[in-house]
Amino acid sequence: MKSSGKVVGVNGNMVTVEVAGTVQLNEVGYVLTEGKKLKSEIIRVNGDRVQMQVFEITKGIGIGDPVEFSKELLAVELGPGLLGQVYDGLQNPLPELAKKAGHFLERGFYLDPLPKDQMWEFTPVVKEGDTVAKADVIGSVPEGPFTHQVLVPFSLLDNYIVKSIKPKGSYTLKDTVAEVEDSKGNLIPLTMSFQWPVKKAVNCYAERLKPVEPMVTQVRLIDTFLPVAKGGTYCIPGPFGAGKTVLQQITSKFADVDIVIVAACGERAGEVVETLKEFPELLDPKTGRSLMERTIIICNTSSMPVASREASVYTAVTLAEYYRQMGLDVLLLADSTSRWAQAMREMSGRLEEIPGEEAFPAYLESTIAGFYERAGLVRLKDGRKGSVTIGGTVSPAGGNFEEPVTQATLKVVGAFHGLSRERSDARKYPAIHPIDSWSKYSGIIDPHKTEYAYNILFRANEIESMMKVVGEEGTSLQDFIQYQKGELLDAAYFQQNSFDPVDAAVSPDRQKYVFNLMMEILTAELDLSSKDEARSWFNQLRQLILDYNGSEWQCDGFKKLEGEIKKFIADKKIRVDEKAAALMAKN
Repeated sequence: MKSSGKVVGVNGNMVTVEVAGTVQLNEVGYVLTEGKKLKSEIIRVNGDRVQMQVFEITKGIGIGDPVEFSKELLAVELGPGLLGQVYDGLQNPLPELAKKAGHFLERGFYLDPLPKDQMWEFTPVVKEGDTVAKADVIGSVPEGPFTHQVLVPFSLLDNYIVKSIKPKGSYTLKDTVAEVEDSKGNLIPLTMSFQWPVKKAVNCYAERLKPVEPMVTQVRLIDTFLPVAKGGTYCIPGPFGAGKTVLQQITSKFADVDIVIVAACGERAGEVVETLKEFPELLDPKTGRSLMERTIIICNTSSMPVASREASVYTAVTLAEYYRQMGLDVLLLADSTSRWAQAMREMSGRLEEIPGEEAFPAYLESTIAGFYERAGLVRLKDGRKGSVTIGGTVSPAGGNFEEPVTQATLKVVGAFHGLSRERSDARKYPAIHPIDSWSKYSGIIDPHKTEYAYNILFRANEIESMMKVVGEEGTSLQDFIQYQKGELLDAAYFQQNSFDPVDAAVSPDRQKYVFNLMMEILTAELDLSSKDEARSWFNQLRQLILDYNGSEWQCDGFKKLEGEIKKFIADKKIRVDEKAAALMAKN
């Protein structure tokens, strides 16, 4: 029997309810006011009183308003039809919501997340008498470019005997496609969709593996120096306007993954609208069709109710885990976790909890860690592998990376891509600071080579800082050449032109090839007699390499420019030091 209650207090988007019956944490309840049912979630239980966060504007809720509890946890519906959808944080399909409710969305108006009347071509893969357990595949349906596997619901904990299975044919999500029998003889009907609580991780795999395979993004700076592994985690902190959203869109388009899920958890509406407009128009380089066919967008802007930000983050990661359970590689991009943390701070204040640093809740670190820990590379029961890679942007006020959300994130992620206001103002894109950033993962290039290049870059940065004090004339010629090498690496290799159809995305083979060419320059001792000659020589070389970057891979123009660059280097190269020669010989 479902419990009920009545409102005894309202504080912003939090209501206090006196309960008659039993309830549990994270259970969904509905506040009945002005003829509408406002969806809410229990976030604290204290005797016969509970605090609930309301996922709608709470205007009009008064003392004594009735509350109905659902006996169900906050959950999402999993099944065919998720790809290409644009949801809000509660998995309401926003395009359908706009059609039925108008552009000014009504409170208490909820729709089915998946189209219940759409026909799907179901193909069974089990037969009567087979034994199945949770997350086992019982059939499949085509969904966009993938074969969507119909799974036994994750909530079923027993081993089951298949008593009946539908033949190949067209069915809706409401139709029973199989019946299974538990150990007590109870028959359980199965459809092609089921629900799963968003706050509970999906752990139906056989083994969790260490992420080692690089997730190629086709961004040279990331793949070479700051790699991300499939099943790993990374964060992109940076000040407003430094290019976080653009970098996420580039990664969405070119990353070596099957499915992309974008969780806009509290970003400004303008940025989200830009994403919604551009994604359907972006061509997927894998299929040549719309990128939206393998994308899900969870849209919760800063103008939507604050409580929904948390729901959108967990909705997104649950959908990602669902597709991982099919043996697919999923990339989840959360933008921005700072807004989510601000929502937690607001709710913590209303709960009158003891605040931590900058008034964020004391459990901020553990909550952020719990979210990122749901990423991972797993081996499924049938031997296949699947992964969820999580990349979260952080928007620290003033670009201050010492603030609590950034620091809590850095403690749990495997790579840090810190965006620099100085680099974005200088039009150096991507504006990731190559020295301040780091990664714990292995990339596509020999780490000894990247370490050699990094040392030159670090030394060049030191020399630049010194020149700001003593001037160029106070620098030796050898140091000035080192500085020019670092500048060349930054300008000709790290920076990419996203407007150039060739340079916007660089394949791993080309990255390795071009990086070896860069190493020829970085390891060479050059015969340059003056700083003016060095400056002129490096400027000409930089322009040659920029033209080289814009040439089609292995075309005649590419090979011609490569010959010109190598001759240009050979004219000034004296020798290569022994350590560098040994590194180059490894290729």
